[in-house]
Amino acid sequence: MGNVALLLRFLGTSYHGWQLQKEDDTVCRRVMDALARTVGHPVALCGCGRTDAGVHALRYVANFKAETAIPMDRLPLALNTRLPEDIAVLKAARVPERFNAIGSLERKEYTYRILNRPHRDPMYLNRAFFYPHRLDREAMKRAARAFVGTHDFKALQSSGGTVKTTVRTVHYCELLDGPDTIDMRVCANGFLYNMVRAMAGTLIYAGRGKIDPAEIGDMLNACDRRLLGPTAPPGGLYMSGLWYAEGVSAQWTNA
Repeated sequence: MGNVALLLRFLGTSYHGWQLQKEDDTVCRRVMDALARTVGHPVALCGCGRTDAGVHALRYVANFKAETAIPMDRLPLALNTRLPEDIAVLKAARVPERFNAIGSLERKEYTYRILNRPHRDPMYLNRAFFYPHRLDREAMKRAARAFVGTHDFKALQSSGGTVKTTVRTVHYCELLDGPDTIDMRVCANGFLYNMVRAMAGTLIYAGRGKIDPAEIGDMLNACDRRLLGPTAPPGGLYMSGLWYAEGVSAQWTNA
């Protein structure tokens, strides 16, 4: 059995996240169905993260084990003919037997996009969070820097998260300004349930003057979800970068 990695991109609006579920339509289910029809038998697919309903991916890695004679440069085309238009396989490659899309992952990046202008734009529907009020972008940048480092991020975890520890290391959290958009890019060794969306909501509160960026460190230390900003909607969130020590090319995942 060969181990094969796929690089995917998808719009998550129509799906209940990545993770396979019994009844709900998910990205994983669609890709597994396409794989089974392509290689001629059911396969188990391991993804690099769950992603919530409505969340998108610019880069997403999954791996599976199967015997197939299809050349790796032809496999994306074969799968894409069997996938809906909002899911695409960009690349495929044989990887070492020990490679696992989630277990071999060292860190990942999410991008949260805010459409900050007085009037909505239909082109951003379900692809950015429309926020019509003026935001202080410098205050938001100061707030973003407060997340960098190793902290207990329990105050940014929504109820329902089940992890052994809520300590994570954020490598960077930065804002990219556009004429009408604000992109928050955050990279960490792992994320808690709804952590990135809570970070985005906190930056919006800082931009509105509802939270003092200088106090965010103390709010994190208090481990009280009520102290920080709300959880922003899923449509503005994208998985945007992945880092592996081996198995897949860096050009695949974080170029």
